Amino acid sequence: MTSLLPVPQTIYSKGTLLDLSKPIVMGILNATPNSFYNKGKDSDMDSLLRNADKMLNDGATILDIGGASTKPGSHLMNPNEELINVLPVVEAIHKRFPDTWLSIDTYNAVVAKDAVEAGVKIVNDISSGKFDAKMLETVAALKVPYIAMHIQGEPLNMQINPLYTNIVEEIIDYLRLTCQTATDAGIKDIIIDPGFGFGKTVTHNFNLLNSLKAFRIIGKPILVGLSRKSMICKPLKMNPENALNGTTILNTIAVLQGAVILRVHDVKEAVEVVKLAEYISL
Repeated sequence: MTSLLPVPQTIYSKGTLLDLSKPIVMGILNATPNSFYNKGKDSDMDSLLRNADKMLNDGATILDIGGASTKPGSHLMNPNEELINVLPVVEAIHKRFPDTWLSIDTYNAVVAKDAVEAGVKIVNDISSGKFDAKMLETVAALKVPYIAMHIQGEPLNMQINPLYTNIVEEIIDYLRLTCQTATDAGIKDIIIDPGFGFGKTVTHNFNLLNSLKAFRIIGKPILVGLSRKSMICKPLKMNPENALNGTTILNTIAVLQGAVILRVHDVKEAVEVVKLAEYISL
């Protein structure tokens, strides 16, 4: 049996260390008018600043800001258009909360660069550098941590009959190779994300969740994004607006399986998961 690699307990960015020895919560801020959950109703600047303040008061450690929808069926966004959506938000939130760890949710290298220069400390890339050939070298030059996620296809087609022979083995191999490529490019701190809902059926998603411990073999902190996704909504026959309870249940399982970062819309409930999970050992 292959031994588990030690998982780093901290990540470093812009002179600051972030402690990952215990699970933390990342709050989602969508600066886009067509996200799958809030559908743009909270994407104006005042709402985003209020949401950021609430998430931080509720216990979020990181705020993840995105300006391009990656829901199933969406097209890849031009980086100039994405910058119009996201850069003013990054600047405003960094000005209001200068000590907060901000993440930029983007697959475009130029967006990553401009966002980091505006105050962001982490780049969160759903494509692991596959959508923009300059992404890995850009992140390496910026000297910030990188979140590498697995996706099969791209948002436009990822949910059209996704297929795997052995999903857990295939995604572990994908993320292991991605980590090596990112390391070779010069990126120091890497976080892995199995990519729940990105080119996966409901069954695929639950296979991943049930085997999340296996991803520890890569030796990187694990992030999961389960919040209000179809793997909750489809079995329960509900829409994302009613999927908070299901999200909390799956986040609990994820933490007990080794997840270190919970990426969520609802910070208070996720923080409660982390606190109560400390009292449970499997």
